[in-house]
Amino acid sequence: MAMWGGTWIAGRIIAQELSAPLAVAALRFVLAGLVVGGALMLGEGRLPWPETRGDWGLVWGLGFFGIFLYGLCFFFGLQHIAAGRGALVVALNPVVIVLLAWLTGREAMSPRKALGCLIATAGCLTVIGNGDPLALLRGTIGIGEWLILGCVLSWSAYTFIGWRATHRFSAQATTFYASFSGAVLLALAAMIQGDIDPAAWSWRVWASMVFLAVFGTAIAYTWFTAAVHALGAGQASVFINLVPVFAVLQAALLLDERLAPSVLGGGLLVIAGVWLTTRKKETR
Repeated sequence: MAMWGGTWIAGRIIAQELSAPLAVAALRFVLAGLVVGGALMLGEGRLPWPETRGDWGLVWGLGFFGIFLYGLCFFFGLQHIAAGRGALVVALNPVVIVLLAWLTGREAMSPRKALGCLIATAGCLTVIGNGDPLALLRGTIGIGEWLILGCVLSWSAYTFIGWRATHRFSAQATTFYASFSGAVLLALAAMIQGDIDPAAWSWRVWASMVFLAVFGTAIAYTWFTAAVHALGAGQASVFINLVPVFAVLQAALLLDERLAPSVLGGGLLVIAGVWLTTRKKETR
């Protein structure tokens, strides 16, 4: 979660310096895939190959939702809003995952969970509206906020697909295939977007890309996927509460970002609501 908090800082740096960040995103996941693939070869001596249509469906589902769609929303969203504020919005992830787990019959719903969902949603609306919880209802929020909400939905889909994938592949193999399938989709989008000139990237962009690839993807994705396999999607997602905490602290330290007290208050409501929603695992 500390590494994922840092991805918002790295992503903000890239989004501010490049108008066309998709090539960086594609290269990030190629590098991450190479790191994870090397670890797989050292640890298992081989790369497990998808054998059925279902396996390939999982591979491309992981790449589309967790890498491609999330990457689009992440980088273009951070061109419009601050890193700390974006991370506070994404803190709503566990509530969305718990709601989806309930709707699909994987986890039970209780009055406590329902109350936690309402509190977290109210806090998220406050953060999205930059202190005004009714901004979304009035239609006055910008494209950046909508894109970060897209991160929430795409990551929720990735979490459930990843849970299914770990019943077929190891956590490392899941990250490996997600990285490369997502990198292919991002590379195609980058070629359509154009303006690809790695020689013009600053050292800050390169350093941010390497951090995103090695720490934010190769290590963090693998550890989270392993946690989902061991704990279940809802319980593992509780720890996402720590991402905005780390992101806000690092943004203040490294980017000199200062969020309004109302936005921080909304973030605390999100974290409190998520804690209440996921405090006790109830699976059937």
